[in-house]
Order: sequence, then structure tokens, then C-alpha cells
Amino acid sequence: MKPVRKAVFPVAGLGTRFLPATKAFAKEMLPVVDKPLIQYAMDEAREAGIEQMIFVTGRGKSALEDYFDIAYELETTMRERGKSLDPLEPTRLPPGAVASVRQQEPLGLGHAVWCARDIVGDEPFAVLLPDDLMWGKPGCLAQMVAAYEKVGGNIICAQDVPREKTSSYGIITPGAVDGPLTEVKGLVEKPKPEVAPSTLGVVGRYILQPEVMRILDTQEKGAGGEIQLTDAMAALIGQQPFHGLIVDAVRYDCGDKAGYIQANLALA
Repeated sequence: MKPVRKAVFPVAGLGTRFLPATKAFAKEMLPVVDKPLIQYAMDEAREAGIEQMIFVTGRGKSALEDYFDIAYELETTMRERGKSLDPLEPTRLPPGAVASVRQQEPLGLGHAVWCARDIVGDEPFAVLLPDDLMWGKPGCLAQMVAAYEKVGGNIICAQDVPREKTSSYGIITPGAVDGPLTEVKGLVEKPKPEVAPSTLGVVGRYILQPEVMRILDTQEKGAGGEIQLTDAMAALIGQQPFHGLIVDAVRYDCGDKAGYIQANLALA
């Protein structure tokens, strides 16, 4: 069983729900208290042992790469003024730790993940959606990696959601339950409440085997006219171990204005 060393961050979205604030900068740079959303996701990945971060970006997202670069002018000025550089330490990564690739068309999450196929190669990998701020100790992905080391295969982060909101999530058809782990028998993208197989929804953390990229090579458009990652994952069920993990963490949906405000209040 290969270790999980790489993580994909799909960050090409336009952030239309936060216009006009996001007209000129990446929504992933929206601060929650004193750190941008992307920093929380990056810290979570590093805690879980991830060595290479892969950004799937779009036009106007250069601030994400700049943020994790060395800011010589800023650091020189701070040193000259006797100020500590400790606040900048989490933004400095080893050379080669960040790679990026463009998603040139907004064709969905499955397409965004597929864009990273050459960098991922033949290794298991994590996917983190920075809009979902997962707050817990140990971090959400660290808990998922610990589960992966026990059962292998594919692990998705699961959360019980209100039945009336199943049409906003990928929903799990559950199998055997072992504590926080639930065997995944099926996945349905955004089902209506009356036909949803459960209320166990998939939220923005995944550990996937590289075979999902081969499926995405020929993936057709699904719900919403987009190439859905859920559909590709569903094709792996029965071929590889597949589990949903209910993690000990609080989720803040920072792609939503109310969720973003809640995150700021809670973390402050």
C-alpha cells in the first residue's frame, strides 16, 4: 500500500457567490480571522504528511502561488524593523513542494482533478476543497490518512446532512459500519430527498487511488452538465475498498456567506 504523499487543491473557481469581493482576487484568499482559506487547507495537508501540493488553477489565481513564495521585500523590511518573521513561516514551503496546472474550462470537479493526472502519476492522492474549512485536532485529513493505513483503497469524508439538503451533496449508499467507518456500496450525485439512499453526504476531503484518473479520461458530463468526481468514484466501488469516514471535526462551508461568517466567529 503506497503512502499518500500528494494532494490536489481544485482552486480554479470564480467565487461568484462572493462578488464583488472576488472580482480581483482568488476566493481562496478570503481571510478567516488572520489566515486565508487556502492556508487552513495547506496546514491540514502538511499535518497529514502530504509532501507535494498541486494547485489546479485558472486565470487570475496567481496570488495563490505568490502567497506561498518568499516575499523578499516584506521580510527584509520586517527584519530591519526588528519584527518577528514567525507569522510568515507557514507560508514558506520547501522548493518543489507546490506545483500548479491550469483548468482552462469550468467543466466540474472531476475535470479539475483530472487536470492534475500527470503530476499525480501512479500514486494515491488526496483532494482538498478549501471552501470546506474542517476544524479539528488532529486535522480531518490526518484522521483520514490514519483510516487509510488500516483499510486502504479509497476514503471519503462523510457527514450526516439534513434530508432536505441531499440535493446539494454526493450521497452514500451505506454498507457495513465499523465505528466511524462506513462501507460505501454506492454514490449518487445530488439526489432529491425522496430518493436519496441515506443522509450520509460527501464533503470536501478525499483519498483516492490513481485508477480514478483512468475513469475520468473518458468521463461524460453528469449532474449540472459537469464532469462529476462522484460519478468516477462510483465506478471504483466493488473494484477497490471504498469507505466513508465520519471525522471528529467541525465543517464550515466557506463557499457560503453565512458559513464564512460562522467560521470567522468560531475561530476568532
